[in-house]
Amino acid sequence: MTTELLEGKKGAVFGVANHRSIAWAVADLAAQQGALVGVGVQNERMAQAAGKLVEGRGEFRLFQADLTKDDEIAAAAQQLKEEFGGLDFIVHSVAYALRDELAGRFLDTSREGFRVALETSAYSLVALARAFEPVLNDGASIVSMTYLGGERVLPGYNVMGVAKAALESITRYLAHDLGGRGIRVNAVSPGPIQTVAARGIRSFSKVLEVMKERVPLGRLADQSDVAATTVYLLSDLSRTVTGQVIFVDSGYHFMGL
Repeated sequence: MTTELLEGKKGAVFGVANHRSIAWAVADLAAQQGALVGVGVQNERMAQAAGKLVEGRGEFRLFQADLTKDDEIAAAAQQLKEEFGGLDFIVHSVAYALRDELAGRFLDTSREGFRVALETSAYSLVALARAFEPVLNDGASIVSMTYLGGERVLPGYNVMGVAKAALESITRYLAHDLGGRGIRVNAVSPGPIQTVAARGIRSFSKVLEVMKERVPLGRLADQSDVAATTVYLLSDLSRTVTGQVIFVDSGYHFMGL
């Protein structure tokens, strides 16, 4: 008999917007691998879309939490504690920047644009981990989603690249703080994937074409590939992996030209 990787585990995935979301691919695969999954959405509009995805599937619990609001994060932690008891994993797949900041020069980033991007895309992981720390079981796993723009300059990614760099540093600091309980904290760095969020980056189509031509594996990764690596990080197979950024981009990140 094949044992499911997440059999008996319970967790929450934040950032589901629609069926193309990386967060949804992760939540769906986690459920297929035996987990009970809380599906976190930002607002009522997204709740309607996510509600259709989980309809009739008892392995999911839908809840709402805007990760820029501490009271909503606290309410989500309480709700999931009541639903599931202790949690074995959390997935943070939330990022946002003002559209005007994703064009032109990074030099022209506004103070407000910087605040919004860093608060939503990076600090929200700190807030989430802090609020859920009492709910997490020993040996739990936290995974967030980053991008190559946190390490290299991708014109047009601008302040979001700085936010992802912060997110990756936060990953390491949280891994240190929570490691005493065996809680692992890692980040997954996908290549460019056709999602609603990605289409907000004006240079996205160009990046997509360049990477298609240069990836060593000959094809770009998709949502299912990212979900597979994430589920590995949520499982006990990765029990000594922490503080890492794992690329799921068909090898593009190590290429020079």
